[in-house]
Amino acid sequence: MDDSERPKPERTPVEVLEANVTAPTTELIDRSLIRGGALSAFGYRDFSLLWSGAFLSNVGTLIHTTALLWYINQLTNSSAWVGAVNFANFLPIILFVLYAGSLADRLDRRKLILWTQALMMLVALLLGLAVSLGWIPPSTATSATTGQLVLIMAITVFMGVAFVFNFPAWRAMVPDLVPNDLLLNAVALDAAGYNMARFIGPALGALILNVWNVAGAFYINAISFLAVIAALLLIRYRPPESAPPEESAWTQMREGARYMWRNSWTRNLIFVLGISAFFGLSYIVLLPSVSKDVLHKGSWGYGFLLGAVGLGAAVGAPIVTLLNRRLKERELIKYGLLIFSVMVLVLAASHAYWLSLAATFGMGLSFLTASASINTVLQARVDRLMRGRVMSFYILLFQGTAPIGGLLFGYVADVRSTSFALLIGGLVVLALALVLIFVPSILKDAVSPAMPPAAADGVTR
Repeated sequence: MDDSERPKPERTPVEVLEANVTAPTTELIDRSLIRGGALSAFGYRDFSLLWSGAFLSNVGTLIHTTALLWYINQLTNSSAWVGAVNFANFLPIILFVLYAGSLADRLDRRKLILWTQALMMLVALLLGLAVSLGWIPPSTATSATTGQLVLIMAITVFMGVAFVFNFPAWRAMVPDLVPNDLLLNAVALDAAGYNMARFIGPALGALILNVWNVAGAFYINAISFLAVIAALLLIRYRPPESAPPEESAWTQMREGARYMWRNSWTRNLIFVLGISAFFGLSYIVLLPSVSKDVLHKGSWGYGFLLGAVGLGAAVGAPIVTLLNRRLKERELIKYGLLIFSVMVLVLAASHAYWLSLAATFGMGLSFLTASASINTVLQARVDRLMRGRVMSFYILLFQGTAPIGGLLFGYVADVRSTSFALLIGGLVVLALALVLIFVPSILKDAVSPAMPPAAADGVTR
């Protein structure tokens, strides 16, 4: 039986929802947030509760992450260690995200989310207590033993494991809480909330580090999970009655990999995303050093640099939709990466705080433009039966390669300098963008096919 003869799944795959939150498609933003009905999904009580819990959880998580990376930089004065802890946080994504998506379709999602949220709350509390009780040094310390750093990494890995099994189930609950004709709106609001948290969380993290300490940031993250757990207990959730997939998760993953390899345009897009994330997004682990060693700012400066990235992504979402009405996705990918590389190079050369803020804002906006355009093409062109699996690889490369790049560039920053590490990453992404511009055949098929909106996403209105 070929793919055209197989029955089409009725629901959008888990991984598509995950990708839409991390980098919402241009069509999604246009249809759900720009052309009317911007807040329609909030009319449904259960979705409003879940959205509120997700927003508070994301803000708490970003407060935690901001404080943790700054804390590690303070303890070690090493970007390599910052990269190692960041890698520990994302290692479970690399190892388990493909399986976690399958598991979210086999188990009761609310129970899975409740258990993983409770585990993350306990881990955040444990990290706060470890600082308060002296198991690991306070944020005012200037050094830490290797054993203490390993303990921090082990706790971080455990939180990452809980997160990776929580994330797909959380996104998969969204279609169960709103009617089909509001699914796009609900996913777009979820994406908007995520990008708002990327701006607010780091700013609050900087504030907490200044008026309290790093343990306070971990405690606040732990408290934020209580709101999420309460929301999950309050919603009137009834799991849909459906049989689990007949194929094993391993078989599905192999089929997805074969499909990607056979279709060169899909393979090219995924490779472009992976290269740009590895060499470009690894700047995250360098921002503490940029603030402290290059700009001579404290945690305030770092928090606002990181927050500017989230603000740029939030502003970029509607902008990329407007650009998409005039330019094809392949052009947005090429020139989005070109601008991103220039912004990284500006950050590498900058010694002025205002210029560095402008650069990080531009980095958030331009990378959102490229990643959202890649997401749009993949979802529009990939066969619907394979869409979820291809999106799994999209997420794996989007969120999995950057921490590995962070390990490398953190080491380079320690051996040479932070500015040199940013320079190398920016030049590689610049070279990638120029290759895409001057060898147009690489992305010649990276364009959404002209089709009615309902046919593109499988949702009838």
